[in-house]
Amino acid sequence: MNEQMKHYESKLAFETDSWDLKVALESGENIFVIDARSSEAYQKEHIPGAINIPHRRMNEETTKHLDKTALVVTYCDGIGCNASTKGALNMSRLGFRVKELIGGLDWWKRDGHKTECAGGAKSAACGCE
Repeated sequence: MNEQMKHYESKLAFETDSWDLKVALESGENIFVIDARSSEAYQKEHIPGAINIPHRRMNEETTKHLDKTALVVTYCDGIGCNASTKGALNMSRLGFRVKELIGGLDWWKRDGHKTECAGGAKSAACGCE
């Protein structure tokens, strides 16, 4: 296999986009989504069903309740944020199978997917107000 093919296979093995994530969630695949941002950012707006474990707090104790057979998808604000990358690295170190959401919450909303706000309020892709 050439270098180019290895590169693209690796990208697909370790990254996902919002469309593929939404399809996987809707089909009931064994996935959990982790918002790796601060608790304050999570409370303001997040992907429905996502759990919040800020990347700085990911350790054996904060992840012990999670199913290690599931796929973990980490995300943060978008391409200008590296909390999802730090979270993916941390979860990998803890023994989880991980993918990073390309474009984070920003691209999730750009693709027209709904978000959830503090108190469980649902919002269209324009964000929570």
